[in-house]
Amino acid sequence: MAFNIVLIEPEIPMNTGNIGRLSLATGSNLHLVKPFGFEIDDSRLKRAGLDYWKHINLFVYDSIDDFYEKNQHEKMGYFSSHGEKSHWDIDYNDNLFLVFGKESVGLPESITSLNKESLYKIPLYSEHIRSLNLANAVSVVVYEGLRNINI
Repeated sequence: MAFNIVLIEPEIPMNTGNIGRLSLATGSNLHLVKPFGFEIDDSRLKRAGLDYWKHINLFVYDSIDDFYEKNQHEKMGYFSSHGEKSHWDIDYNDNLFLVFGKESVGLPESITSLNKESLYKIPLYSEHIRSLNLANAVSVVVYEGLRNINI
């Protein structure tokens, strides 16, 4: 059993390192779509991922188009604060691609507008916050998926 965690143009190396560690802990694959806001050999990324980084099942893509070309037949769930459905409503299944945008602006409108039926959000219960930290959001979704699959 494995999910596919997809980060579109991640900007913060510590978030990506933590998500890499999470992917390993949950048996998930990590997909990173360029451009990055850091170098893949950034020491902050490795520090956040600790010595686990070498064990991560990692896929790197040169662009969003490259990612879609190589994964065009895969089932995907997209995550945005603009989603109308909750992450609790997803039909989680093995090999599902869980797609997240970059920290500063989320997923591009070109992706969200074409995928409204599979666009989800994590509910927030305060008007004083726009979104969760990316690493926290990925954790919430992945572990909810594992809970659903293992029921």
